[in-house]
Amino acid sequence: MNTELTVAAWPGITPRLLRPGLDTESAQQYRAAGGYRPLTDVDALHDAISQAGVLGRGGAAFPLAVKLATVRQAAQRGVDTVLVANGEEGEPASVKDRWLLRHRPHLVLDGVRLAAQIIGARHAHVYVSDERAAVAVRTALDELTPEALDGITVSMLTVAPGYVAGEETAAVRAINGGPAKPTDKPPRPFEEGVGGLPTAVSNVETLANLPYVHRHGAPTYRELGTEGSSGTFLATVTGGGRPPGLYEVPFGVAAAELVALHGVDTARVQGALMGGYFAGLLDRRVLDGALDHGSLRDLGSGLGCGAVSLITDECPVAVAASVLAYYDRENADQCGSCFNGTAAMAAAASALRDGIAEADDLARLQRWSVVLRGRGACATLDAACNIAASLLAMFPDEVARHLDGQCTRCSAGAFTATRPFEVEAS
Repeated sequence: MNTELTVAAWPGITPRLLRPGLDTESAQQYRAAGGYRPLTDVDALHDAISQAGVLGRGGAAFPLAVKLATVRQAAQRGVDTVLVANGEEGEPASVKDRWLLRHRPHLVLDGVRLAAQIIGARHAHVYVSDERAAVAVRTALDELTPEALDGITVSMLTVAPGYVAGEETAAVRAINGGPAKPTDKPPRPFEEGVGGLPTAVSNVETLANLPYVHRHGAPTYRELGTEGSSGTFLATVTGGGRPPGLYEVPFGVAAAELVALHGVDTARVQGALMGGYFAGLLDRRVLDGALDHGSLRDLGSGLGCGAVSLITDECPVAVAASVLAYYDRENADQCGSCFNGTAAMAAAASALRDGIAEADDLARLQRWSVVLRGRGACATLDAACNIAASLLAMFPDEVARHLDGQCTRCSAGAFTATRPFEVEAS
C-alpha cells in the first residue's frame, strides 16, 4: 500500500477545506484565519445553508438543510436533540474524512458547533475509527473552553474500522453501547437515535463546509460548483500507478482534467471505480463526464464520497471480483439476504475472473444484481449489486473474454487486492 499522499487544491481556487502543510492546525491558527465566528442568528444560518445548496459529502448527497430541519422541528417542540459528526470512513479508497480530522479538527468542530445550534442540541458526538484522528480531535477539544463551542459539549467515540461501521444507524448503535452494525429502519436516527432522541448524523466533510457558509454567505459559496451541486468537494484519487491524491475540486469540473491533475495519461484509463466502491464501475465515458452528482447520474454512476479509483492496467473483471470479495468479508453477518447474496455474487465474479464461469453463472449474477437490491438493514448489498451490474453493463467485451478464458492480463497474474485501491492518510 502506497502511503505517500499528495494534497492540493484545484488550480486557481482558494481552498475552503484544505490548507498547506502536514501539521495539525491549532485553535490559535484556526481563530486567526476567522474560525469560531460568533453565531448571532441561528435561523439566518439555517436559511443560508439551504440557499447555498450544501449537500451531504458522505455518499448520499442529501440536502443538509433538510436533514437539519427534521431534527430541528423536534427541538422546537421541546424535545432534546443530538448531533453526531460521522468520521468513520469505511470506504478503503477514501481518505478525506481522516485527513480533515487529523489536520483540521477545529474546522470540523466549528461545523459541529454551528450544526448543533441549528438543531437545538446541547451535546454532540464525534464518531471515528482512526486513532490518529481521535488523538487530533481530543487535543483540539483540550485547547477549547466550553464557551468556545457556545456551551455545547462534545464526546468522542472510537470504534474498530469496518465498511458497515460508518452507516448512520451503526454509528447510533455504537454510541448507545452496542456493536457498530446497522439496525433496521424505521426508526431512522432523526426519529429515534442516540439515547432514543432525535439525532442528526452528518459526515465530517459536510460539517466542515458550514463555517465557510457562516462567514461568507450563500452567494459566495455558490460561486464555485454547479446549480445542482454547489461548492467544492474533496476527491480522493487513486490508481494509474501514481501515489494517491486528495484534491479540493469545484463540483462540475471535467473528470479528464482531474485525471490529468493526478498525473495520469487519459489514454491509459479504461474506466474508474466510482464513489469509493459504492457507485460501481464506469467505463471510459468517465473521461467525457463532469464531476457533479447530476452528470454522473446521467452516466449511470455516481460521485458518492468523492473517491475516484482509476482503472488502467488492471482488468475490470478482476477489480470487480476483488470488491465483491471485500463485501463478502465485510458484511455485518446480520441479514441473510446480504450474507448469502454477497457470497454468491463474489463467488460468481471470482469464477469469471479465473476463467471457469459458465453462461449460467453470468445469468445468475445479472439476476442477483437486480432482485437483491433494497434488502437488508443497510446499503452494503446495494453496493455489491452496483458492482455486479456495472461490470456487466460497462465492460461486456472483457466479460466475454473471461467467459472464453481469453483474458491475457488475468492469465499472467490476476489483480486480487484484498482492499482494492486502499489509501492511507498522511
